[in-house]
Amino acid sequence: MTGQSHAGPPRAALPIVGVCADHRTLGRHPFHVVGDKYVRAVSEGADALAVLLPALGDRYDPAMVVARLDGLLFTGSPSNVHPDQYQGPASDEGTLHDLARDATTLPLYRAALDAGVPMFAICRGLQELNVALGGTLHQKVQEVPGLMDHRDDETQPVEVQYGGAHAVDLTPGGLMARITGRERLTVNSLHQQGIDRLAPGLVVEATAPDGLIEAVRVEGPTFALAVQWHPEWRFWEDPASTALFKAFGDAVRARAASRAS
Repeated sequence: MTGQSHAGPPRAALPIVGVCADHRTLGRHPFHVVGDKYVRAVSEGADALAVLLPALGDRYDPAMVVARLDGLLFTGSPSNVHPDQYQGPASDEGTLHDLARDATTLPLYRAALDAGVPMFAICRGLQELNVALGGTLHQKVQEVPGLMDHRDDETQPVEVQYGGAHAVDLTPGGLMARITGRERLTVNSLHQQGIDRLAPGLVVEATAPDGLIEAVRVEGPTFALAVQWHPEWRFWEDPASTALFKAFGDAVRARAASRAS
């Protein structure tokens, strides 16, 4: 016994998780921005050091970036993946896109998978993953016959917008079912894009009552999970969300340990 505290690793020893930023104009100036809820979910939920990855497109070699990371979090965003990335029809006028983010994140997915870096993707992140691996998207889920309106009501308080909206059924024996110990979850819903054609190499982990794919994983040994909802929102209040970020953190720490050795 050394008498030292073993409550947790020293801060300098925390594994590093890159958090992908949006490129957005605020006022008159461009910014690289990441929502506080994502940073806190990484720092507190996964017990890792969150580091912002600016949306600089091809300024950096994706393989070089992922080689320095123990994990990647791909965040949600108000912007949509540009349809040119999946040969989709032109967007409606006024649709918010983030070409700098597209140019940054899509190559990062492929590089991270090649390097075996754990990934957790949320909302837009799920859509990006599907596109990066060759899938396509519905641009407006609410206009597809047979599918529900998955958008939130922006006139409501944020607590209502991020409240439970519908159930998702988890794939029996799948990764999410094992992590959460559940067969069904109630999730929030704040999106209008969604998976149309599933990319090769992705495995369905959850579906909404209308059949829309709500969670996927990449087939293989690396932790690479994506969800259409927002588990980062007050993750500590929901056992399933807490379990997801803990599982991500465990995978990130395993990656850090392998790099150290």
